[in-house]
Amino acid sequence: MQRLTPLLLVGVLLTWLTPAMAQTPDYIIQSNGAPMRALERPPGQTPRLAPARSAPEAAPPSQPASAPAARTGGRATLRIGVILPVETSALGEAAAVVRSGVEAAAQVDQNAELYSVDASTDNVVQRYRAAVADGVNVVIGPLSREAIAQLAPAVTVPTLALNSIGREVAPNPKLYSLSLIVEGEARQLAQLMRDDGRASPMLVVGADALSQRLARAFADQWRKISGKEVLQRPFDGNDLPALLAASGQADALALALDASQAARLKAALTPDMPVYGTSQLNIGGNQPELAGVRFIDMPWFLMPDHPAVKRYPRPATALTPQTERLYALGIDAYRLAVLLATARPGAAVKLDGVSGDLKLGRDRVFERQLPAGLMGGNALQ
Repeated sequence: MQRLTPLLLVGVLLTWLTPAMAQTPDYIIQSNGAPMRALERPPGQTPRLAPARSAPEAAPPSQPASAPAARTGGRATLRIGVILPVETSALGEAAAVVRSGVEAAAQVDQNAELYSVDASTDNVVQRYRAAVADGVNVVIGPLSREAIAQLAPAVTVPTLALNSIGREVAPNPKLYSLSLIVEGEARQLAQLMRDDGRASPMLVVGADALSQRLARAFADQWRKISGKEVLQRPFDGNDLPALLAASGQADALALALDASQAARLKAALTPDMPVYGTSQLNIGGNQPELAGVRFIDMPWFLMPDHPAVKRYPRPATALTPQTERLYALGIDAYRLAVLLATARPGAAVKLDGVSGDLKLGRDRVFERQLPAGLMGGNALQ
C-alpha cells in the first residue's frame, strides 16, 4: 500500500499477551468480549472447500509427487492445507480466529480449496503428511513454535508457519514464517521516530513483561540507528511529577505501556510533547484520552476504506482489536499461500496485505511494513 511516511520493513510477529503469560513464545489472547462458539468445529480433519472460479496455475515442478494438485471439473486446482490447533485449550481461540480469516479470504478470492486439519504438537507431523498425501499443495500453519519445530524436518510442500521459527530449528527451504511479535513493532517505532527527526527521545516503560520486551527491542534499534543509548524511565503512576521532570530532557516520548497507563501519562503532559506508541495502545473506539499520539498499526484498522482492505469482510463474531489482528493475519496467510504455491523458485514474493505490506526477506521470513496514524482519528501521516 502507498504510505505517506517511509517506515522500516521489519519481520514481525506481534503477540497479544496477558501480563502473566507474556513470557511464552506463542499466541495468548486476552479476554475476548464475545463468545467464539460460532467458530467452533468438530475435531480432526475437516475438509473445507471453497469453490473455484477458474483454475490457478499448477504447483511448481519442484513439488514432490506425493502432493498432486486436486482436480475440479478436470482442471488442476490449488489445495491449501490449514493445519491449526483449534481444539487445544491454550491456542484454540487464536487458531479459530486465524482460520476464520483464512476462510473469509478463500470465499472472496475463490482461487483455491481449503483443507482444514486440527492438529496439536503431538500429531502435527502425522496429520501434515496425511494432508499432503491427500493432495494439499501448500500449508498454512502450525501456530505454536513448538509445533513448528516438530514439523520442520517433515515439511515437503511450501508451508507458511504463523509464528517465528526458533534458531534451534534446522533450515528447510520450503518452510516460511509470517508472524506478529511485539519486538518487530518496537523496532519499526524507533525507525519512525528517527525518520520524524527525533534526536533524543525518552522511553517510558511499564513493569509487565510485554512492555519490557518492547522496551528492549526499541532500545536496541535506537542504538543501532542513532549510535546512542535511549533515555529510559519506568512508569510510576504514583510519581508522575518525577516522570514529567525527566521528560524535559527529551524531544519526544516513546511509550512501552498499556493503554490505561498511556492515558494517565498523556493527561499529565503538556500538549506540545510528541508522543509515540505501537498498536498495543489501539484497543478500539475513539480513545480521546490518547488523542494526538502517533502510532503504528495494521491497514486493517487504519485504512478500512483502502481497496485491498475493504475487499474482505469483517469478522462475523465480535472480536477485540487484539483478536481481530489474528483474523487479519489469517486473510493474508491465505493470500500468501496462493503466491507461495505458484511462485517460481527464487522469485520475489510481495503482498499489499491487510496486516501490512508484506515482503519475503531473509531466512524465508515475511517482513511487514505498517502505516502510521494518530490516536483519536485515522489521519495518516
